[in-house]
Amino acid sequence: MRQVIAILAAIVLFPVLAAAQTPERTPWGDPDLQGVWTNRTTTPLERPSEFEGRTVLSDEERAEIDAQAEAARDRPPPPGQTGGYNSFWLDRGVRNSRTSLIVDPPDGRYPARTERVRESDPAFAAMRDGTKFDSWYDLNLYDRCITRGVPGSMIPGFYNHNYQILQTPDYVVILVEMIHDARIIPLDGRGHLPSQIGQWMGDSRARWEGDTLVVETTNFTPKGDERVRYLVHAGSEQARVVERFTRVDADRIDYSFTVTDPATYARPWTAEIPMVPLGGEIFEYACHEGNYGLENILAGARAAERATEQ
Repeated sequence: MRQVIAILAAIVLFPVLAAAQTPERTPWGDPDLQGVWTNRTTTPLERPSEFEGRTVLSDEERAEIDAQAEAARDRPPPPGQTGGYNSFWLDRGVRNSRTSLIVDPPDGRYPARTERVRESDPAFAAMRDGTKFDSWYDLNLYDRCITRGVPGSMIPGFYNHNYQILQTPDYVVILVEMIHDARIIPLDGRGHLPSQIGQWMGDSRARWEGDTLVVETTNFTPKGDERVRYLVHAGSEQARVVERFTRVDADRIDYSFTVTDPATYARPWTAEIPMVPLGGEIFEYACHEGNYGLENILAGARAAERATEQ
């Protein structure tokens, strides 16, 4: 009797379960990805050394890490530094269960860099730690509010990791709140731009593979390599980025990207970053070439040089 009841229950519930697993559709039949989404999380891109060999955290570990982050909020800046935004303006999120956003290589770390990158890393390090500000060329694209590129613009940072997705039968648009990039991506099967035409965000083309939106981006400008490699994450003209968006239910898009860049990395690498509804709207990111920051940073560097000479 119990077996009969179980079978009947399965027959009754199957249509409900199947409907729950079927993504909503646009009027023209594509899976509906539209809405305002966020991927905020404090889970690091690379796996920390203390979690070597582990892919997931326990609930207790996650709670402890979040508690430590909360306790460290709004500490005074180190002597001689102005500090940045206080926590009111930040939106870092919390840890998810994984130890890293990178899922391949299996160690959760970037692949080895090529010799070309290793040779230039000291110059990039100086650019990042503020030890060299000879001209505006020493400030990266992020400092100057130009772009974070692809996939950099799709990786959470510390605020404004929000995205609005819109669709038509022939295009998908991804509006990135951070540095106000708008990715207008054709779905009509057209080819990529000629290889000699490079762009800050690359040249993206999309297609559907079942219920998954696949976006392939090529044609990156080499200027990004020299200004913001550590934020763009795809650092040469040879780079190719493949993103996948799958709406698994009303409250989640499974998002992943794979970077293939033989001039920068020894092998491809992949990260997975879930997206959930923001519950709000996109706001203007009013950043204009660093505003007064660029002028003041260079003026401060010259003043420091004069003080040293005296």
